[in-house]
Amino acid sequence: MSSTLLPLASTVDPFSSLLVKRGLPQLVAKDITWLQINLGRRCNQACHHCHVDAGPKRTETMSAAVADRLIALMEASPSLELVDLTGGAPELNVPFRRLVLAARALDLRVIDRCNLTILSEPGQEDLADFLADQGVEIVASLPCYSAENVDKQRGGGVFTRSIEALQRLNSLGYGQGDGRLVLDLVYNPTGPSLPPAQASLETDYKAQLEDQFGVVFDSLITITNMPIARFAHELRRSGQLEEYCALLQSSFNAATLDGLMCRSLVSVSWDGTLHDCDFNQMLELPLAPSAPRTIWDLGDLGELRGRAVQTETHCFGCTAGAGSSCAGATT
Repeated sequence: MSSTLLPLASTVDPFSSLLVKRGLPQLVAKDITWLQINLGRRCNQACHHCHVDAGPKRTETMSAAVADRLIALMEASPSLELVDLTGGAPELNVPFRRLVLAARALDLRVIDRCNLTILSEPGQEDLADFLADQGVEIVASLPCYSAENVDKQRGGGVFTRSIEALQRLNSLGYGQGDGRLVLDLVYNPTGPSLPPAQASLETDYKAQLEDQFGVVFDSLITITNMPIARFAHELRRSGQLEEYCALLQSSFNAATLDGLMCRSLVSVSWDGTLHDCDFNQMLELPLAPSAPRTIWDLGDLGELRGRAVQTETHCFGCTAGAGSSCAGATT
Protein backbone atom coordinates (compact mmCIF):
# COMPACT_ATOMS: atom_id res chain seq x y z
CA MET A 1 0.00 0.00 0.00
CA SER A 2 1.30 3.46 -0.90
CA SER A 3 2.38 5.62 2.03
CA THR A 4 0.18 8.42 0.71
CA LEU A 5 -3.01 6.35 0.91
CA LEU A 6 -4.93 6.20 4.16
CA PRO A 7 -7.89 3.97 5.18
CA LEU A 8 -11.30 5.54 4.91
CA ALA A 9 -12.80 6.49 8.27
CA SER A 10 -16.40 6.72 7.10
CA THR A 11 -18.70 6.10 4.18
CA VAL A 12 -19.90 9.33 2.60
CA ASP A 13 -20.89 8.45 -0.96
CA PRO A 14 -21.26 5.35 -3.17
CA PHE A 15 -17.68 5.57 -4.38
CA SER A 16 -16.09 5.76 -0.94
CA SER A 17 -18.54 3.11 0.27
CA LEU A 18 -17.22 0.72 -2.37
CA LEU A 19 -13.64 1.45 -1.32
CA VAL A 20 -14.55 0.56 2.26
CA LYS A 21 -16.38 -2.59 1.19
CA ARG A 22 -13.35 -3.81 -0.76
CA GLY A 23 -10.83 -2.82 1.89
CA LEU A 24 -9.25 -0.24 -0.40
CA PRO A 25 -7.57 2.97 0.83
CA GLN A 26 -8.88 6.49 0.62
CA LEU A 27 -7.55 8.69 -2.15
CA VAL A 28 -4.97 11.11 -0.79
CA ALA A 29 -3.03 13.64 -2.85
CA LYS A 30 0.66 13.23 -3.57
CA ASP A 31 2.95 16.05 -4.75
CA ILE A 32 1.05 18.45 -6.99
CA THR A 33 2.85 18.38 -10.31
CA TRP A 34 -0.14 19.28 -12.49
CA LEU A 35 -2.01 22.60 -12.34
CA GLN A 36 -5.20 22.48 -14.40
CA ILE A 37 -6.76 25.88 -15.03
CA ASN A 38 -10.28 26.37 -16.37
CA LEU A 39 -10.23 29.86 -17.87
CA GLY A 40 -13.97 30.11 -18.46
CA ARG A 41 -17.13 28.56 -19.85
CA ARG A 42 -17.36 30.41 -23.17
CA CYS A 43 -16.86 28.19 -26.21
CA ASN A 44 -17.49 28.40 -29.94
CA GLN A 45 -19.09 24.92 -29.76
CA ALA A 46 -21.83 23.36 -27.61
CA CYS A 47 -21.09 19.62 -27.58
CA HIS A 48 -23.64 17.09 -26.34
CA HIS A 49 -21.17 15.37 -24.01
CA CYS A 50 -19.73 18.55 -22.48
CA HIS A 51 -19.38 18.22 -18.69
CA VAL A 52 -18.71 21.97 -18.45
CA ASP A 53 -21.97 23.06 -20.12
CA ALA A 54 -19.80 25.38 -22.20
CA GLY A 55 -21.13 27.27 -25.19
CA PRO A 56 -21.22 30.54 -27.13
CA LYS A 57 -23.66 32.16 -24.70
CA ARG A 58 -21.63 31.54 -21.53
CA THR A 59 -19.99 34.64 -20.08
CA GLU A 60 -17.81 33.32 -17.23
CA THR A 61 -14.20 34.32 -17.81
CA MET A 62 -11.00 34.66 -15.80
CA SER A 63 -9.99 38.09 -14.50
CA ALA A 64 -6.51 39.60 -14.58
CA ALA A 65 -6.36 39.34 -10.78
CA VAL A 66 -6.88 35.55 -10.87
CA ALA A 67 -4.26 35.21 -13.60
CA ASP A 68 -1.80 37.29 -11.52
CA ARG A 69 -2.26 35.01 -8.53
CA LEU A 70 -1.88 31.87 -10.63
CA ILE A 71 1.42 33.10 -12.05
CA ALA A 72 2.63 33.82 -8.51
CA LEU A 73 1.71 30.26 -7.51
CA MET A 74 3.59 28.85 -10.49
CA GLU A 75 6.67 30.78 -9.43
CA ALA A 76 6.36 29.64 -5.79
CA SER A 77 5.75 25.93 -6.39
CA PRO A 78 8.89 23.83 -7.02
CA SER A 79 6.89 20.59 -7.45
CA LEU A 80 4.96 21.98 -10.43
CA GLU A 81 5.79 20.48 -13.83
CA LEU A 82 2.70 20.97 -16.01
CA VAL A 83 0.18 23.78 -16.60
CA ASP A 84 -2.98 22.49 -18.28
CA LEU A 85 -5.25 25.14 -19.82
CA THR A 86 -8.86 24.24 -20.44
CA GLY A 87 -12.33 25.76 -20.71
CA GLY A 88 -14.78 26.14 -22.59
CA ALA A 89 -12.39 27.15 -25.27
CA PRO A 90 -9.50 28.44 -23.13
CA GLU A 91 -8.12 30.50 -26.00
CA LEU A 92 -11.21 32.77 -25.99
CA ASN A 93 -10.21 34.17 -22.59
CA VAL A 94 -7.94 37.23 -22.41
CA PRO A 95 -5.43 35.77 -19.87
CA PHE A 96 -4.76 32.66 -22.02
CA ARG A 97 -1.67 33.87 -23.83
CA ARG A 98 -0.29 35.59 -20.75
CA LEU A 99 -0.52 32.36 -18.77
CA VAL A 100 1.18 30.46 -21.59
CA LEU A 101 4.05 32.95 -21.73
CA ALA A 102 4.49 32.97 -17.95
CA ALA A 103 4.52 29.18 -17.66
CA ARG A 104 6.92 28.71 -20.55
CA ALA A 105 9.25 31.35 -19.08
CA LEU A 106 9.43 29.10 -16.00
CA ASP A 107 10.27 26.14 -18.29
CA LEU A 108 6.99 24.40 -17.40
CA ARG A 109 5.18 22.12 -19.83
CA VAL A 110 1.97 23.71 -21.10
CA ILE A 111 -1.04 21.88 -22.51
CA ASP A 112 -3.76 23.62 -24.49
CA ARG A 113 -6.98 21.59 -24.53
CA CYS A 114 -8.02 22.72 -27.97
CA ASN A 115 -11.28 21.99 -29.78
CA LEU A 116 -9.48 22.58 -33.14
CA THR A 117 -12.23 24.72 -34.67
CA ILE A 118 -11.05 27.63 -32.52
CA LEU A 119 -8.02 27.89 -34.84
CA SER A 120 -10.27 29.14 -37.65
CA GLU A 121 -12.38 31.54 -35.59
CA PRO A 122 -12.15 35.27 -36.43
CA GLY A 123 -9.44 36.90 -34.36
CA GLN A 124 -7.56 33.61 -33.83
CA GLU A 125 -5.74 33.54 -37.15
CA ASP A 126 -2.31 33.65 -35.43
CA LEU A 127 -3.18 31.18 -32.67
CA ALA A 128 -1.57 28.10 -34.24
CA ASP A 129 1.67 30.01 -34.84
CA PHE A 130 1.66 31.30 -31.26
CA LEU A 131 1.22 27.80 -29.85
CA ALA A 132 4.00 26.42 -32.02
CA ASP A 133 6.37 29.30 -31.19
CA GLN A 134 5.87 28.64 -27.47
CA GLY A 135 6.20 24.87 -27.75
CA VAL A 136 2.71 24.35 -26.29
CA GLU A 137 1.48 20.75 -26.30
CA ILE A 138 -1.94 20.41 -27.89
CA VAL A 139 -4.56 17.96 -26.69
CA ALA A 140 -7.23 18.18 -29.37
CA SER A 141 -10.79 16.90 -29.31
CA LEU A 142 -11.71 14.56 -32.15
CA PRO A 143 -14.24 12.00 -30.89
CA CYS A 144 -14.14 9.94 -34.07
CA TYR A 145 -12.48 9.74 -37.50
CA SER A 146 -15.98 9.69 -39.04
CA ALA A 147 -17.50 13.01 -40.12
CA GLU A 148 -21.01 11.78 -39.31
CA ASN A 149 -20.19 10.86 -35.71
CA VAL A 150 -18.19 14.02 -35.00
CA ASP A 151 -20.80 16.38 -36.43
CA LYS A 152 -23.55 14.56 -34.54
CA GLN A 153 -21.79 15.14 -31.24
CA ARG A 154 -20.12 18.51 -31.85
CA GLY A 155 -22.18 20.28 -34.53
CA GLY A 156 -22.49 20.49 -38.30
CA GLY A 157 -19.27 21.14 -40.19
CA VAL A 158 -17.04 20.58 -37.14
CA PHE A 159 -15.30 17.53 -38.61
CA THR A 160 -14.17 19.33 -41.77
CA ARG A 161 -12.90 22.33 -39.79
CA SER A 162 -11.14 19.99 -37.35
CA ILE A 163 -9.31 18.16 -40.15
CA GLU A 164 -8.24 21.48 -41.67
CA ALA A 165 -6.92 22.56 -38.26
CA LEU A 166 -4.98 19.32 -37.84
CA GLN A 167 -3.45 19.74 -41.29
CA ARG A 168 -2.42 23.28 -40.31
CA LEU A 169 -0.83 22.03 -37.09
CA ASN A 170 1.01 19.29 -39.00
CA SER A 171 2.41 21.94 -41.36
CA LEU A 172 3.88 23.73 -38.33
CA GLY A 173 5.60 20.56 -37.13
CA TYR A 174 3.01 19.21 -34.70
CA GLY A 175 2.45 15.49 -34.34
CA GLN A 176 5.63 14.33 -36.05
CA GLY A 177 6.62 11.91 -33.28
CA ASP A 178 9.88 13.71 -32.46
CA GLY A 179 8.67 15.10 -29.12
CA ARG A 180 9.19 18.69 -30.25
CA LEU A 181 5.59 19.80 -30.86
CA VAL A 182 3.27 17.27 -29.27
CA LEU A 183 -0.20 16.74 -30.73
CA ASP A 184 -2.48 14.28 -28.95
CA LEU A 185 -6.08 13.56 -29.90
CA VAL A 186 -8.97 12.84 -27.54
CA TYR A 187 -11.60 10.18 -28.13
CA ASN A 188 -14.74 9.98 -26.08
CA PRO A 189 -17.72 7.72 -26.87
CA THR A 190 -20.67 9.28 -28.67
CA GLY A 191 -23.09 7.54 -26.30
CA PRO A 192 -23.40 5.78 -22.93
CA SER A 193 -20.60 3.25 -23.29
CA LEU A 194 -17.02 2.80 -22.14
CA PRO A 195 -14.18 3.68 -24.52
CA PRO A 196 -12.55 0.76 -26.33
CA ALA A 197 -8.95 -0.22 -25.64
CA GLN A 198 -6.80 2.89 -26.07
CA ALA A 199 -3.84 1.26 -27.86
CA SER A 200 -5.87 -0.53 -30.54
CA LEU A 201 -8.09 2.49 -31.14
CA GLU A 202 -5.00 4.66 -31.55
CA THR A 203 -3.79 2.33 -34.29
CA ASP A 204 -7.12 2.68 -36.10
CA TYR A 205 -7.14 6.47 -35.73
CA LYS A 206 -3.61 6.82 -37.10
CA ALA A 207 -4.32 4.62 -40.09
CA GLN A 208 -7.64 6.27 -40.97
CA LEU A 209 -6.51 9.89 -40.52
CA GLU A 210 -3.27 9.47 -42.41
CA ASP A 211 -4.79 7.45 -45.25
CA GLN A 212 -7.80 9.74 -45.73
CA PHE A 213 -6.42 13.17 -44.87
CA GLY A 214 -2.65 12.95 -44.51
CA VAL A 215 -2.99 13.83 -40.81
CA VAL A 216 -0.50 12.53 -38.24
CA PHE A 217 -0.48 12.85 -34.46
CA ASP A 218 1.43 11.52 -31.45
CA SER A 219 -0.98 9.70 -29.13
CA LEU A 220 -4.67 9.02 -28.65
CA ILE A 221 -6.26 9.71 -25.26
CA THR A 222 -9.50 7.90 -24.42
CA ILE A 223 -11.79 9.59 -21.91
CA THR A 224 -14.99 8.23 -20.40
CA ASN A 225 -17.99 10.54 -20.56
CA MET A 226 -18.97 11.72 -17.08
CA PRO A 227 -22.65 11.47 -16.10
CA ILE A 228 -22.81 15.12 -15.07
CA ALA A 229 -24.02 18.40 -16.57
CA ARG A 230 -25.07 18.32 -20.25
CA PHE A 231 -24.31 14.62 -20.80
CA ALA A 232 -26.35 13.67 -17.73
CA HIS A 233 -29.27 15.72 -19.05
CA GLU A 234 -29.04 13.89 -22.38
CA LEU A 235 -29.02 10.51 -20.61
CA ARG A 236 -31.94 11.47 -18.39
CA ARG A 237 -34.02 12.54 -21.37
CA SER A 238 -33.33 9.24 -23.12
CA GLY A 239 -33.97 7.18 -19.97
CA GLN A 240 -30.39 5.86 -19.90
CA LEU A 241 -28.89 7.66 -16.91
CA GLU A 242 -29.39 4.93 -14.31
CA GLU A 243 -28.22 2.23 -16.72
CA TYR A 244 -25.06 4.17 -17.58
CA CYS A 245 -24.22 4.87 -13.93
CA ALA A 246 -24.71 1.17 -13.18
CA LEU A 247 -22.34 0.30 -16.03
CA LEU A 248 -19.64 2.58 -14.61
CA GLN A 249 -20.00 1.14 -11.12
CA SER A 250 -20.03 -2.49 -12.28
CA SER A 251 -16.88 -1.81 -14.33
CA PHE A 252 -14.88 -0.52 -11.34
CA ASN A 253 -11.20 -1.47 -11.60
CA ALA A 254 -9.08 -1.09 -8.45
CA ALA A 255 -5.91 -1.05 -10.54
CA THR A 256 -6.82 2.43 -11.75
CA LEU A 257 -6.70 4.07 -8.30
CA ASP A 258 -3.01 4.86 -8.00
CA GLY A 259 -2.88 6.56 -11.41
CA LEU A 260 -5.92 8.82 -10.98
CA MET A 261 -5.22 12.40 -11.98
CA CYS A 262 -6.74 13.82 -8.77
CA ARG A 263 -3.77 12.45 -6.82
CA SER A 264 -1.22 14.72 -8.48
CA LEU A 265 -3.43 17.51 -9.86
CA VAL A 266 -5.36 20.48 -8.55
CA SER A 267 -8.09 22.14 -10.60
CA VAL A 268 -8.60 25.91 -10.50
CA SER A 269 -11.82 27.55 -11.65
CA TRP A 270 -11.99 30.78 -13.64
CA ASP A 271 -12.87 32.56 -10.35
CA GLY A 272 -9.91 31.12 -8.41
CA THR A 273 -11.66 28.40 -6.41
CA LEU A 274 -9.81 25.11 -5.87
CA HIS A 275 -11.07 21.61 -6.65
CA ASP A 276 -9.70 18.06 -6.83
CA CYS A 277 -10.46 17.75 -10.54
CA ASP A 278 -12.34 19.45 -13.36
CA PHE A 279 -15.37 17.24 -12.76
CA ASN A 280 -15.56 18.20 -9.08
CA GLN A 281 -15.22 21.80 -10.18
CA MET A 282 -18.28 21.51 -12.41
CA LEU A 283 -20.22 19.99 -9.50
CA GLU A 284 -18.95 22.78 -7.21
CA LEU A 285 -17.33 20.28 -4.85
CA PRO A 286 -14.61 22.13 -2.92
CA LEU A 287 -11.44 20.60 -1.55
CA ALA A 288 -11.56 18.74 1.79
CA PRO A 289 -12.77 20.90 4.71
CA SER A 290 -9.26 21.28 6.12
CA ALA A 291 -7.78 22.37 2.76
CA PRO A 292 -7.67 25.88 1.23
CA ARG A 293 -10.72 27.01 -0.72
CA THR A 294 -9.19 29.53 -3.14
CA ILE A 295 -5.83 30.38 -4.69
CA TRP A 296 -5.59 33.32 -2.30
CA ASP A 297 -5.63 30.92 0.66
CA LEU A 298 -2.60 29.10 -0.72
CA GLY A 299 1.07 30.07 -0.68
CA ASP A 300 2.50 27.06 -2.51
CA LEU A 301 0.92 24.10 -4.27
CA GLY A 302 2.95 21.88 -1.95
CA GLU A 303 0.49 22.74 0.82
CA LEU A 304 -2.08 20.55 -0.95
CA ARG A 305 -0.08 17.34 -0.55
CA GLY A 306 -1.73 14.80 1.76
CA ARG A 307 -5.27 16.18 1.48
CA ALA A 308 -8.12 13.68 1.21
CA VAL A 309 -9.65 13.75 -2.27
CA GLN A 310 -13.37 14.45 -2.31
CA THR A 311 -15.26 11.69 -4.12
CA GLU A 312 -18.80 11.21 -5.40
CA THR A 313 -20.74 8.89 -7.70
CA HIS A 314 -19.19 10.34 -10.86
CA CYS A 315 -15.77 9.07 -9.72
CA PHE A 316 -16.76 5.66 -11.03
CA GLY A 317 -16.24 7.17 -14.49
CA CYS A 318 -12.49 7.50 -13.86
CA THR A 319 -12.15 3.98 -12.44
CA ALA A 320 -14.25 2.03 -14.94
CA GLY A 321 -12.54 -0.42 -17.28
CA ALA A 322 -9.02 0.73 -18.18
CA GLY A 323 -9.59 3.97 -16.27
CA SER A 324 -9.97 7.50 -17.52
CA SER A 325 -8.14 10.72 -16.81
CA CYS A 326 -7.15 13.89 -18.66
CA ALA A 327 -4.09 11.89 -19.75
CA GLY A 328 -6.15 8.96 -20.98
CA ALA A 329 -6.42 5.38 -19.74
CA THR A 330 -4.70 4.76 -16.41
CA THR A 331 -4.04 1.00 -16.75
